[in-house]
Amino acid sequence: MKVTACTRVGNMGWEAYAFVVGAKVPDASELTLKGTRRGEAFTGKVTAVTSVDGDYRIEVEPFSYMGDFTLSGGGISFSKADVGDMHIDWVDKFEAIRERGVNYRLYSPEAHGPRPLVLFLHGGGECGDDNLLQMVGTIGAAKIAEDYPDVYVMAPQAPGGHIDFSKGAPVMPARFADSDQKGERGWHRKYLAAVCDIIREMIDDGKVDPNRVYVTGMSMGGAGTLRMLSVGSGLFAAAAPICPSMTPETFGILCGLTETKLWISCAYVDHTIYRHKYIVDGILALRDAGNPDARLTIYSPEELEAYGLATDPNMSLQAKFSANHSCWILTYNNEYGIMDWLMSQTK
Repeated sequence: MKVTACTRVGNMGWEAYAFVVGAKVPDASELTLKGTRRGEAFTGKVTAVTSVDGDYRIEVEPFSYMGDFTLSGGGISFSKADVGDMHIDWVDKFEAIRERGVNYRLYSPEAHGPRPLVLFLHGGGECGDDNLLQMVGTIGAAKIAEDYPDVYVMAPQAPGGHIDFSKGAPVMPARFADSDQKGERGWHRKYLAAVCDIIREMIDDGKVDPNRVYVTGMSMGGAGTLRMLSVGSGLFAAAAPICPSMTPETFGILCGLTETKLWISCAYVDHTIYRHKYIVDGILALRDAGNPDARLTIYSPEELEAYGLATDPNMSLQAKFSANHSCWILTYNNEYGIMDWLMSQTK
């Protein structure tokens, strides 16, 4: 039986919303959807079944596509392993490329002439070498391309094994002094330099406007955004780091961005308690140094709850702080106009 999955990247990451099946499908009321999400069982809802050109389209309430599932009833049954074809809204518009030792996906606009470019740096949960997880693990590159289809969107994948968040947020170093990144994993300087070289080649080829290159990323990617402003000094018109990991290195970089257009956003607190102290100190240092373009937005509990984050009043503090970390959902939905601000900056 031929099964095609229709998926997209929503606020909470990769999700399925429909399946197209090459076999007779019963009424929606006869179908049952069960699966696992972050190690926990769930029951989904089938909302409609329609006939389309000889096949049958099964509409479901969107559910996480990161785990396993089984859809069965009325004589049919299939699981994730049976999916032979898959469509990912907007992600399918990105070309998968490996160049200069960098795995990346690139969305190219249809517009002619040099266009702006947004570099998106994913978080720690999407490291690897499949050249896909950085696109689907969280909201990010696909959302940017959807909202700004007239610009290039580049989404490299950082090397190293991904961090497993299925059991909650990883344990962070208890001391700020012990938190620097080590080795060639994640957004290390050598890898970021290769990314810069690829962007500069696109500028030289007349594809990218040299005055409108931007960088954004979350968590480890927020730290990578700050590090990129050091590695690629002069390349970027503006940056929007989200809940950047604060280490002695990234804090030092932040405090030195006295002429950089920068807008940091974060939750009021998340699983790295000391993160916010150094973000605030860094932005204040930049303002004191005379940088009028050093901006900071700290999302309140109410603003996070409006996006479904940490809404359970009975959550433990650890679980609440872990949920708050996904504050990039607000930024990439353009809260406070952060993304519009980023896209309007020029060198």
